[in-house]
Amino acid sequence: MKRVFSGVKPTGHLTLGNYLGAMRQWAEVDQHRADALFCVVDLHALTVDHDPARVRRLSRQTATLLLAAGLDPALCTLFVQSHVDEHARLSYLLECVAADGEMRRMIQYKEKAGRERERGGSVRLSLLTYPVLMAADILAYAADEVPVGDDQAQHVQLTRDLALRFNQRYGQTFVVPRATHPAVAARVMNLQEPASKMGKSEDSGPGIVYLLDEPDVVRKKVMRAVTDSGREVVYDRAGRPGVANLLEILAACTGGDPESLSVHYRSYGALKKATADAVVEVLKPLQARHKELCADPAHVEGVLREGAEKARAMARPVVDSAYRAIGLLPPVPEPLPVATP
Repeated sequence: MKRVFSGVKPTGHLTLGNYLGAMRQWAEVDQHRADALFCVVDLHALTVDHDPARVRRLSRQTATLLLAAGLDPALCTLFVQSHVDEHARLSYLLECVAADGEMRRMIQYKEKAGRERERGGSVRLSLLTYPVLMAADILAYAADEVPVGDDQAQHVQLTRDLALRFNQRYGQTFVVPRATHPAVAARVMNLQEPASKMGKSEDSGPGIVYLLDEPDVVRKKVMRAVTDSGREVVYDRAGRPGVANLLEILAACTGGDPESLSVHYRSYGALKKATADAVVEVLKPLQARHKELCADPAHVEGVLREGAEKARAMARPVVDSAYRAIGLLPPVPEPLPVATP
Protein backbone atom coordinates (compact mmCIF):
# COMPACT_ATOMS: atom_id res chain seq x y z
CA MET A 1 0.00 0.00 0.00
CA LYS A 2 1.41 3.39 -0.97
CA ARG A 3 1.94 6.01 1.71
CA VAL A 4 0.57 9.52 1.22
CA PHE A 5 1.42 12.62 3.25
CA SER A 6 -0.06 16.09 3.10
CA GLY A 7 -0.48 19.02 5.45
CA VAL A 8 -2.41 22.22 6.11
CA LYS A 9 -0.85 25.35 7.57
CA PRO A 10 -2.98 27.05 10.28
CA THR A 11 -2.36 30.62 9.13
CA GLY A 12 -5.99 31.45 8.36
CA HIS A 13 -9.50 30.09 8.16
CA LEU A 14 -9.84 27.25 5.66
CA THR A 15 -11.46 28.15 2.37
CA LEU A 16 -13.44 26.60 -0.45
CA GLY A 17 -10.15 26.37 -2.31
CA ASN A 18 -8.65 24.21 0.44
CA TYR A 19 -11.68 21.92 0.37
CA LEU A 20 -12.11 21.50 -3.41
CA GLY A 21 -8.40 21.49 -4.13
CA ALA A 22 -7.27 19.11 -1.41
CA MET A 23 -9.42 18.14 1.56
CA ARG A 24 -12.22 16.44 -0.36
CA GLN A 25 -9.72 14.41 -2.35
CA TRP A 26 -8.08 13.31 0.89
CA ALA A 27 -11.39 12.20 2.40
CA GLU A 28 -13.00 10.61 -0.65
CA VAL A 29 -9.97 9.04 -2.31
CA ASP A 30 -6.59 9.17 -0.59
CA GLN A 31 -7.45 7.76 2.84
CA HIS A 32 -9.15 4.78 1.16
CA ARG A 33 -6.43 3.93 -1.35
CA ALA A 34 -3.28 4.51 0.69
CA ASP A 35 -1.66 4.56 4.09
CA ALA A 36 -2.44 8.26 4.51
CA LEU A 37 -1.10 10.85 6.95
CA PHE A 38 -2.59 14.33 7.23
CA CYS A 39 -0.89 16.95 9.36
CA VAL A 40 -1.70 20.40 10.77
CA VAL A 41 1.72 21.92 10.07
CA ASP A 42 1.74 24.49 12.87
CA LEU A 43 5.52 24.99 12.85
CA HIS A 44 5.17 26.50 9.38
CA ALA A 45 2.83 29.14 10.80
CA LEU A 46 5.74 30.60 12.77
CA THR A 47 7.63 31.81 9.67
CA VAL A 48 5.73 35.14 9.74
CA ASP A 49 4.50 37.52 12.42
CA HIS A 50 1.71 35.77 14.29
CA ASP A 51 -0.48 35.87 17.37
CA PRO A 52 0.31 32.75 19.45
CA ALA A 53 -3.26 32.39 20.69
CA ARG A 54 -4.57 32.62 17.13
CA VAL A 55 -2.18 29.92 15.91
CA ARG A 56 -3.42 27.58 18.66
CA ARG A 57 -7.04 28.41 17.88
CA LEU A 58 -6.61 27.92 14.13
CA SER A 59 -4.69 24.67 14.66
CA ARG A 60 -7.64 23.22 16.57
CA GLN A 61 -10.14 24.58 14.05
CA THR A 62 -8.14 23.16 11.14
CA ALA A 63 -8.04 19.69 12.71
CA THR A 64 -11.76 19.85 13.45
CA LEU A 65 -12.58 20.87 9.88
CA LEU A 66 -10.44 18.07 8.48
CA LEU A 67 -12.50 15.61 10.52
CA ALA A 68 -15.70 17.35 9.45
CA ALA A 69 -14.63 17.01 5.82
CA GLY A 70 -14.57 13.25 6.22
CA LEU A 71 -11.13 12.21 7.41
CA ASP A 72 -11.61 9.03 9.44
CA PRO A 73 -9.05 8.19 12.17
CA ALA A 74 -9.78 4.51 11.52
CA LEU A 75 -8.53 4.94 7.93
CA CYS A 76 -5.82 7.62 8.21
CA THR A 77 -3.49 9.35 10.66
CA LEU A 78 -4.38 12.93 11.61
CA PHE A 79 -1.98 14.83 13.87
CA VAL A 80 -0.31 18.14 14.67
CA GLN A 81 3.24 18.64 13.41
CA SER A 82 4.70 20.08 16.62
CA HIS A 83 3.46 17.04 18.57
CA VAL A 84 6.03 14.87 16.75
CA ASP A 85 9.64 15.91 17.43
CA GLU A 86 10.99 14.02 14.44
CA HIS A 87 9.98 16.84 12.08
CA ALA A 88 12.37 19.30 13.71
CA ARG A 89 15.06 16.65 14.20
CA LEU A 90 15.13 15.75 10.52
CA SER A 91 14.80 19.33 9.29
CA TYR A 92 18.26 20.25 10.58
CA LEU A 93 19.87 17.26 8.89
CA LEU A 94 18.30 18.27 5.59
CA GLU A 95 19.51 21.84 6.05
CA CYS A 96 22.97 20.30 6.13
CA VAL A 97 22.50 18.92 2.61
CA ALA A 98 20.51 21.84 1.15
CA ALA A 99 22.25 24.77 -0.56
CA ASP A 100 21.68 28.45 0.12
CA GLY A 101 21.13 29.17 -3.57
CA GLU A 102 18.34 26.65 -4.05
CA MET A 103 16.56 27.99 -0.98
CA ARG A 104 16.67 31.53 -2.31
CA ARG A 105 15.26 30.39 -5.65
CA MET A 106 12.03 29.18 -4.05
CA ILE A 107 9.24 31.25 -5.62
CA GLN A 108 7.31 31.97 -2.41
CA TYR A 109 10.45 33.12 -0.61
CA LYS A 110 11.46 35.39 -3.48
CA GLU A 111 7.99 36.97 -3.65
CA LYS A 112 7.57 37.52 0.10
CA ALA A 113 11.14 38.67 0.67
CA GLY A 114 10.83 41.07 -2.26
CA ARG A 115 7.67 42.62 -0.86
CA GLU A 116 9.30 43.08 2.55
CA ARG A 117 12.38 44.69 1.02
CA GLU A 118 10.16 47.19 -0.79
CA ARG A 119 8.70 48.14 2.60
CA GLY A 120 12.17 48.49 4.08
CA GLY A 121 11.88 45.35 6.19
CA SER A 122 13.15 41.80 6.14
CA VAL A 123 11.74 38.31 6.58
CA ARG A 124 12.50 35.68 9.18
CA LEU A 125 15.21 33.13 8.52
CA SER A 126 12.60 30.39 8.96
CA LEU A 127 10.82 31.64 5.81
CA LEU A 128 13.99 30.85 3.85
CA THR A 129 14.41 27.40 5.37
CA TYR A 130 10.79 26.27 5.70
CA PRO A 131 10.85 24.30 2.42
CA VAL A 132 13.46 22.11 4.13
CA LEU A 133 11.10 21.58 7.06
CA MET A 134 8.41 20.70 4.53
CA ALA A 135 10.79 18.15 3.02
CA ALA A 136 11.35 16.71 6.50
CA ASP A 137 7.59 16.47 6.99
CA ILE A 138 7.38 14.25 3.93
CA LEU A 139 10.59 12.23 4.14
CA ALA A 140 10.18 11.31 7.81
CA TYR A 141 7.25 9.08 6.85
CA ALA A 142 8.72 7.45 3.74
CA ALA A 143 5.83 8.92 1.76
CA ASP A 144 5.43 7.80 -1.84
CA GLU A 145 3.00 10.55 -2.88
CA VAL A 146 2.28 14.13 -1.84
CA PRO A 147 -1.10 15.53 -2.99
CA VAL A 148 -0.52 19.26 -3.54
CA GLY A 149 -1.76 22.21 -5.53
CA ASP A 150 0.22 23.55 -8.44
CA ASP A 151 1.78 26.26 -6.27
CA GLN A 152 3.50 23.66 -4.07
CA ALA A 153 5.00 21.55 -6.85
CA GLN A 154 8.36 23.33 -6.55
CA HIS A 155 8.61 22.36 -2.88
CA VAL A 156 7.94 18.70 -3.63
CA GLN A 157 10.66 18.82 -6.29
CA LEU A 158 13.05 20.22 -3.67
CA THR A 159 12.07 17.33 -1.39
CA ARG A 160 12.97 14.90 -4.16
CA ASP A 161 16.29 16.64 -4.75
CA LEU A 162 17.22 16.56 -1.06
CA ALA A 163 16.25 12.90 -0.71
CA LEU A 164 18.32 11.90 -3.73
CA ARG A 165 21.29 13.98 -2.59
CA PHE A 166 21.19 12.53 0.94
CA ASN A 167 20.90 8.98 -0.42
CA GLN A 168 23.84 9.50 -2.78
CA ARG A 169 26.10 10.97 -0.09
CA TYR A 170 25.20 8.85 2.92
CA GLY A 171 23.52 5.71 1.64
CA GLN A 172 19.97 4.71 0.83
CA THR A 173 17.85 6.30 3.57
CA PHE A 174 14.79 8.04 2.13
CA VAL A 175 11.95 7.13 -0.21
CA VAL A 176 11.88 9.68 -3.06
CA PRO A 177 8.26 10.96 -3.27
CA ARG A 178 6.30 12.40 -6.15
CA ALA A 179 3.65 15.13 -6.30
CA THR A 180 0.08 14.29 -7.33
CA HIS A 181 -2.58 16.79 -8.44
CA PRO A 182 -6.39 16.51 -8.48
CA ALA A 183 -7.86 16.74 -11.98
CA VAL A 184 -10.43 19.50 -11.35
CA ALA A 185 -10.25 22.67 -9.22
CA ALA A 186 -6.65 22.04 -8.21
CA ARG A 187 -6.36 25.79 -7.79
CA VAL A 188 -9.53 27.72 -6.95
CA MET A 189 -9.04 31.40 -7.60
CA ASN A 190 -10.16 34.50 -5.71
CA LEU A 191 -13.66 35.53 -6.78
CA GLN A 192 -12.64 39.20 -6.95
CA GLU A 193 -9.15 38.64 -8.33
CA PRO A 194 -9.32 35.56 -10.59
CA ALA A 195 -5.61 35.81 -11.34
CA SER A 196 -4.85 35.13 -7.64
CA LYS A 197 -5.35 31.97 -5.61
CA MET A 198 -8.16 31.88 -3.04
CA GLY A 199 -5.72 31.92 -0.13
CA LYS A 200 -6.58 31.41 3.54
CA SER A 201 -3.84 33.68 4.90
CA GLU A 202 -5.85 36.82 4.17
CA ASP A 203 -7.93 37.96 7.13
CA SER A 204 -11.04 38.66 5.10
CA GLY A 205 -12.21 39.52 1.64
CA PRO A 206 -15.28 39.36 -0.60
CA GLY A 207 -13.42 37.07 -2.99
CA ILE A 208 -12.77 34.33 -0.43
CA VAL A 209 -15.38 31.75 0.53
CA TYR A 210 -14.56 30.30 3.95
CA LEU A 211 -15.76 26.84 4.91
CA LEU A 212 -17.69 28.22 7.87
CA ASP A 213 -19.35 31.09 5.99
CA GLU A 214 -23.14 31.18 6.42
CA PRO A 215 -25.15 30.27 3.26
CA ASP A 216 -26.29 33.89 2.75
CA VAL A 217 -22.68 35.06 2.93
CA VAL A 218 -21.60 32.41 0.41
CA ARG A 219 -24.34 33.44 -2.02
CA LYS A 220 -23.47 37.11 -1.72
CA LYS A 221 -19.78 36.49 -2.41
CA VAL A 222 -20.44 34.27 -5.43
CA MET A 223 -23.08 36.59 -6.90
CA ARG A 224 -20.62 39.48 -6.66
CA ALA A 225 -17.79 37.54 -8.31
CA VAL A 226 -15.82 39.38 -10.99
CA THR A 227 -16.58 38.17 -14.51
CA ASP A 228 -15.18 39.26 -17.86
CA SER A 229 -16.06 41.45 -20.81
CA GLY A 230 -18.68 40.04 -23.15
CA ARG A 231 -21.88 38.20 -22.35
CA GLU A 232 -21.36 34.67 -23.61
CA VAL A 233 -20.51 32.00 -21.04
CA VAL A 234 -17.38 30.37 -22.45
CA TYR A 235 -14.72 28.33 -20.69
CA ASP A 236 -11.45 30.11 -21.49
CA ARG A 237 -8.98 30.13 -18.60
CA ALA A 238 -6.59 32.55 -20.29
CA GLY A 239 -9.06 34.90 -21.96
CA ARG A 240 -11.91 34.85 -19.43
CA PRO A 241 -10.44 33.91 -16.07
CA GLY A 242 -13.40 35.10 -14.00
CA VAL A 243 -15.97 32.97 -15.82
CA ALA A 244 -13.53 30.05 -16.01
CA ASN A 245 -13.08 30.17 -12.23
CA LEU A 246 -16.85 30.00 -11.67
CA LEU A 247 -17.17 27.10 -14.11
CA GLU A 248 -14.34 25.22 -12.43
CA ILE A 249 -15.90 25.71 -8.99
CA LEU A 250 -19.28 24.56 -10.31
CA ALA A 251 -17.68 21.55 -11.97
CA ALA A 252 -15.84 20.60 -8.79
CA CYS A 253 -19.03 20.89 -6.73
CA THR A 254 -21.27 18.96 -9.13
CA GLY A 255 -18.86 16.48 -10.70
CA GLY A 256 -19.16 17.98 -14.17
CA ASP A 257 -16.70 19.31 -16.71
CA PRO A 258 -16.13 23.10 -16.95
CA GLU A 259 -16.29 23.25 -20.73
CA SER A 260 -19.37 21.04 -20.97
CA LEU A 261 -21.16 23.02 -18.26
CA SER A 262 -20.60 26.32 -20.04
CA VAL A 263 -23.17 25.53 -22.76
CA HIS A 264 -25.99 25.31 -20.20
CA TYR A 265 -25.83 28.96 -19.16
CA ARG A 266 -26.92 31.92 -21.27
CA SER A 267 -25.88 34.63 -18.82
CA TYR A 268 -23.33 35.32 -16.12
CA GLY A 269 -26.16 35.77 -13.61
CA ALA A 270 -27.49 32.28 -14.23
CA LEU A 271 -23.99 30.81 -13.92
CA LYS A 272 -23.38 32.66 -10.63
CA LYS A 273 -26.68 31.48 -9.16
CA ALA A 274 -25.98 27.86 -10.08
CA THR A 275 -22.47 28.10 -8.66
CA ALA A 276 -23.68 29.68 -5.42
CA ASP A 277 -26.33 26.98 -4.97
CA ALA A 278 -23.75 24.25 -5.60
CA VAL A 279 -21.25 25.68 -3.11
CA VAL A 280 -23.90 26.02 -0.39
CA GLU A 281 -24.94 22.38 -0.88
CA VAL A 282 -21.35 21.15 -0.78
CA LEU A 283 -20.61 23.01 2.46
CA LYS A 284 -23.86 22.08 4.26
CA PRO A 285 -22.85 18.62 5.56
CA LEU A 286 -19.34 19.78 6.44
CA GLN A 287 -20.68 22.66 8.52
CA ALA A 288 -23.17 20.41 10.29
CA ARG A 289 -20.46 17.90 11.21
CA HIS A 290 -18.15 20.71 12.36
CA LYS A 291 -20.84 21.90 14.76
CA GLU A 292 -21.13 18.39 16.22
CA LEU A 293 -17.38 18.07 16.69
CA CYS A 294 -17.10 21.47 18.38
CA ALA A 295 -19.58 20.21 20.97
CA ASP A 296 -17.22 17.29 21.75
CA PRO A 297 -13.67 18.76 22.01
CA ALA A 298 -12.41 15.72 23.93
CA HIS A 299 -13.01 13.58 20.84
CA VAL A 300 -10.87 15.88 18.67
CA GLU A 301 -8.12 15.95 21.31
CA GLY A 302 -8.15 12.15 21.48
CA VAL A 303 -7.84 11.86 17.71
CA LEU A 304 -4.84 14.20 17.68
CA ARG A 305 -3.17 12.43 20.60
CA GLU A 306 -3.54 8.99 19.02
CA GLY A 307 -2.53 10.38 15.63
CA ALA A 308 0.70 11.82 17.05
CA GLU A 309 1.53 8.48 18.67
CA LYS A 310 1.04 6.65 15.38
CA ALA A 311 3.00 9.26 13.44
CA ARG A 312 5.87 9.18 15.92
CA ALA A 313 6.13 5.41 15.67
CA MET A 314 6.41 5.70 11.88
CA ALA A 315 8.84 8.62 11.76
CA ARG A 316 11.29 7.75 14.51
CA PRO A 317 12.95 4.75 12.79
CA VAL A 318 13.41 6.76 9.59
CA VAL A 319 14.91 9.76 11.37
CA ASP A 320 17.13 7.60 13.60
CA SER A 321 18.41 5.91 10.44
CA ALA A 322 19.21 9.32 8.92
CA TYR A 323 21.11 10.33 12.07
CA ARG A 324 23.25 7.20 11.84
CA ALA A 325 23.80 7.61 8.09
CA ILE A 326 25.00 11.21 8.31
CA GLY A 327 27.56 10.34 10.99
CA LEU A 328 26.03 11.26 14.34
CA LEU A 329 27.03 9.21 17.36
CA PRO A 330 24.04 7.35 18.76
CA PRO A 331 23.11 8.07 22.37
CA VAL A 332 24.70 5.76 24.93
CA PRO A 333 22.05 3.62 26.59
CA GLU A 334 21.76 3.45 30.35
CA PRO A 335 23.70 0.46 31.70
CA LEU A 336 21.58 -2.41 32.86
CA PRO A 337 21.43 -2.80 36.63
CA VAL A 338 23.75 -5.46 37.98
CA ALA A 339 21.84 -8.27 39.60
CA THR A 340 22.84 -8.86 43.22
CA PRO A 341 23.24 -12.44 44.39
